[in-house]
Amino acid sequence: MTTYDDRASLTDLTTTVERVRRSVESVIEGKPEVVRLSLTVLLAEGHLLIEDVPGVGKTMLAKALARSIDCSVRRIQFTPDLLPSDITGVSIWDQQRRDFEFKPGAIFAQIVIGDEINRASPKTQSALLESMEERQVTIDGQTYELPSPFMVVATQNPVEMEGTYPLPEAQRDRFMARVSIGYPSPEAELQMLDIHGGVSPLDDLQPVAHAHDIVKLVDAVRSVHVADSVRRYAVDLVAATRSHPDLRLGASPRATLHLLRAAKASAALSGREYALPDDVQGLAVQVLAHRLLPTAQAQLNRRTSEQVVLEILQRTAVPSASGNGSPMYGQQPPGVRRL
Repeated sequence: MTTYDDRASLTDLTTTVERVRRSVESVIEGKPEVVRLSLTVLLAEGHLLIEDVPGVGKTMLAKALARSIDCSVRRIQFTPDLLPSDITGVSIWDQQRRDFEFKPGAIFAQIVIGDEINRASPKTQSALLESMEERQVTIDGQTYELPSPFMVVATQNPVEMEGTYPLPEAQRDRFMARVSIGYPSPEAELQMLDIHGGVSPLDDLQPVAHAHDIVKLVDAVRSVHVADSVRRYAVDLVAATRSHPDLRLGASPRATLHLLRAAKASAALSGREYALPDDVQGLAVQVLAHRLLPTAQAQLNRRTSEQVVLEILQRTAVPSASGNGSPMYGQQPPGVRRL
């Protein structure tokens, strides 16, 4: 396994991420953009919501990402009878020690797969709120830190509503991005039959990166430069959702922060030490749409939140390049170079 110095460079990042990408794509056929978004969210310290119809590989994507990294992984099957203590943990009385002993729940892992998250009750869903935002769990007045890196990859089926509980706005807002896998192309489906027809490709999947490597790569993403004009562009996009006539709930300041972090991760994946408006534009729909609530009239007109975000992207002015011919948007920081 490759090891790095305390500060990983973007060259290390692109090399490691390329190994993880190839590993995941060996399982998920014909969906490179979905795999890239998953890696973007991982490096941006976010959480991913995979929402699509049954049978397209939602859980398979989450498992492939988890198995490609040598880290602790726990899977939670959300059901109506699942309790919050099953997720966070519980204190149990120890007869021999005459004291309470804490038994960690399934959330104490570096990658947590939440399958069919909308089948659990709102009380159980809310057990994830503290851990997703603050990366810690508080039980009986005692706070326990979660390991790093920490990522929740949750799946849900938007078609079947019977016996499900829609995620509340506070829960959806904690997911950095939402992605829909979609049906594969005929060629990818034929290739899937060859690969998945005998045994599951997950059985042969081996880790290609260590959790310690991912932590260093996250630190490298944090150092990606974002010009003031690009920051303003992200703020303008989010602010436009709060005054749009087709929305009764716009995006929160947390959405602005998530959009900026995701843009930095996207720039790093492209081998750049600086973010561009293109990075913000390319992630706006995935980062913002699931947080928005259309008005009743917009729903009658079959207007989706994705369509509203695309309209906002068309109407919002994009920062122009600097007048000195620099490819940067805004002031180019010292030492920045295109890799």
